[in-house]
Amino acid sequence: MKQLASLFFIALVGLHAETPRPIASTLQPFVDDKVLAGAVTLVADKDKVLDVSTVGWADIAAKKPMTPDAMFWIASMSKPITATAFMMLVDEGKVSLDDPVEKYLPEFKGQMVIAEKDGEHVLLKKPKHPITVRNVLSHTSGLAFKSAVENPTLDMLPLRVAVLSYAAAPLEFEPDTKYQYANAGINTAARIIEVIFGMSYEDFMQQRLFTPLGMTDTTFWPSEAQEKRIALSYKPNKDKTDLEAMNVGQLHYPLHERIRQPMPAGGLYSTAADVAKFCQMLLNGGELSGKRYISEAALKQLQTKQTGEGLNAYSLGFQLNGTSFGHGGAYATNMSIDPAKGIATVFMVQHSGWRTDDGKKILPAFQKTAAERFAKP
Repeated sequence: MKQLASLFFIALVGLHAETPRPIASTLQPFVDDKVLAGAVTLVADKDKVLDVSTVGWADIAAKKPMTPDAMFWIASMSKPITATAFMMLVDEGKVSLDDPVEKYLPEFKGQMVIAEKDGEHVLLKKPKHPITVRNVLSHTSGLAFKSAVENPTLDMLPLRVAVLSYAAAPLEFEPDTKYQYANAGINTAARIIEVIFGMSYEDFMQQRLFTPLGMTDTTFWPSEAQEKRIALSYKPNKDKTDLEAMNVGQLHYPLHERIRQPMPAGGLYSTAADVAKFCQMLLNGGELSGKRYISEAALKQLQTKQTGEGLNAYSLGFQLNGTSFGHGGAYATNMSIDPAKGIATVFMVQHSGWRTDDGKKILPAFQKTAAERFAKP
């Protein structure tokens, strides 16, 4: 039965059972060497899925093979999804990227910036300008990665409360002068969505993005049925001789309990197929299956470097890399959209660190093989 299901899935993506699988062949040696537990990879163009490959195990001890519908914590891949949804507000004229955050969230009025700091004192001063929407979406605001009260996990504070804690702390540097990766910034942008639309962030995402795109397995709260499809997370054992299973330390368990709160900067679970739909929409210029989600002007902002000279290449919720834009996740997941090559790639794994340096070669090996086989001339 499992074999028949696998053959049926291959047929759905336009492949034949006898077709050589170069991506799986590229990644299998990493599984054999116990560097990689398992992976689901996907390559799509703007019209269709071109390849879905699986290697290795969703659960090594149970000898449970990785399957195409396995679910993964995509962590910071949530950031570009949140930022894309935010651009819907920009398109509708409800917010400007250069508006001060305090225009929508008054708790940020009067926020100070650290001028001097040592073990004995902290000197604060007024920043040259309040943080802007563009700042929080591009990690140039001066907000810390998280607040002191977001412990022991990142998913237990209501978004309103978390954002109040960001506003209560001083900025760590003058806005625009540095790049500092900050969950707090993306979460703050999500809170603006709530204030403007008068609905929860999670409801907005479901109504405006997940449901219309058909992202049926994308959620902050995997159901008990979905939890059975979650690929186990792995880390190197103490001696770095093997892999050992682990829970995600940043999240509260069990995952389906609604006492957990949605985390816009890194809380989503998803599948390769769901992430591909999001990527295809961007590859199609902001629309998919005849429905427009964001304007071409908004999409251009997501592809354009927003950070200053000499700072990390980051737009609004997206990492930039040559002709591609996308984002990685804490447990090594990745999505990349490359309009020049005409393809999007999705890389789904669950690894907290690699057993050997060869782990850093896995994603590039996949992307290279995908480009060689599927990139448009």
